[in-house]
Amino acid sequence: MADAISIPQNIFLLIIAVIALVAIIVIVMQWRKVREAQSNVIFLEKQAELKKIELVERDLESKRLMENVIPLPKDQQERLSQIRGETSKMMQKVGFLHSEINERVTRLETRAEYEKLQKLLDEIDKKEKQIEKKGKV
Repeated sequence: MADAISIPQNIFLLIIAVIALVAIIVIVMQWRKVREAQSNVIFLEKQAELKKIELVERDLESKRLMENVIPLPKDQQERLSQIRGETSKMMQKVGFLHSEINERVTRLETRAEYEKLQKLLDEIDKKEKQIEKKGKV
């Protein structure tokens, strides 16, 4: 009788052992995934930090280059100021021409609208005359 009770107990213990083994395997796999995700996050943080440092270095280099302006010879300075003056004049001309184009477009649109309204008025006058003739007859 003791053997009859020990067989189901052994099967029960075996099932518990299998369940525990499966649980341990799942826990280990999840732990590995968490560790991998943590290491990926740390890696991405380091990359972001390096990118920030790189951007700051570039900014500092740009500022340094702007501060250390190389003096140009007199003729090149005159040529540069001449180019700046010409650029300024051109920008003024462009602004003026842009304004003039906008005004002309507005005028054309207004004229077209006026012509449409004039035609509509003429048609209304014709219809009024037709109605008056029908009313007299």
